[in-house]
Amino acid sequence: MGNWGIEFIGIFAGFLGIIAWFPQLNKIWIKKSAEGISLFAFSLIFIALLLWFVYGFLISSPSLMISNGATLIMIFLVLWGCWKIQKNGKM
Repeated sequence: MGNWGIEFIGIFAGFLGIIAWFPQLNKIWIKKSAEGISLFAFSLIFIALLLWFVYGFLISSPSLMISNGATLIMIFLVLWGCWKIQKNGKM
């Protein structure tokens, strides 16, 4: 399997990981509820993904940069939504 075949596996795995965050986004942005969301845990996940993105950049891995970059955006939206709910009591 060539490098692009290996990268495709990484991108596909990242795509599945991105889809996994949609229920959280739906709960926060559509249902406007941050109940049961741990800001501490999501903050740690955000930092870990940021480091994975940087690592992917340093080793020139498109799959790591694409999947972790997209997931960073999802986690940022979760954190921002939680912050807005906590700050205002609503969105």
